[in-house]
Amino acid sequence: MRLWSLHPKYLDARGLTALWREALLAQAVLRGRTRGYRHHPQLRRFAECGAPRAAIARYLRAVQAEAQLRGYRFDASKIGRGGRGGRIGRIGSLAVTRGQLNYEWQHLQHKLRVRSPAWLSRLPAISVPDAHPLFRVRHGDIADWEKTAED
Repeated sequence: MRLWSLHPKYLDARGLTALWREALLAQAVLRGRTRGYRHHPQLRRFAECGAPRAAIARYLRAVQAEAQLRGYRFDASKIGRGGRGGRIGRIGSLAVTRGQLNYEWQHLQHKLRVRSPAWLSRLPAISVPDAHPLFRVRHGDIADWEKTAED
């Protein structure tokens, strides 16, 4: 499971589709509708935020919005209302470190070199990638929940 902290605009079609499926799985896990993946490290930041269902709903809405911009049809009705009464607004943003974003940016570029070099060539030459709209960027290293090559 990979729930990117990067903005979904950087993902190729295959990556965006995979993100949609994996975020829907994360939503099911956070709603208690599956026994698998409950302790997956990618879910920690959602589970610990105080309003996990609201957070994953906001995350999914941004992925669905990116898909819509590209003309894809991701079914928005699959996105939960976000918890009690559907009050998604009660969750602000989650923190992500600059180190985590940089790690993910390098990881994504590596994946795209193999999987979709044409898509990679269309991405802007940037050194500081944008975060997914759910996240606010703060100073720091790679997140402790991240599985790196050294792990």
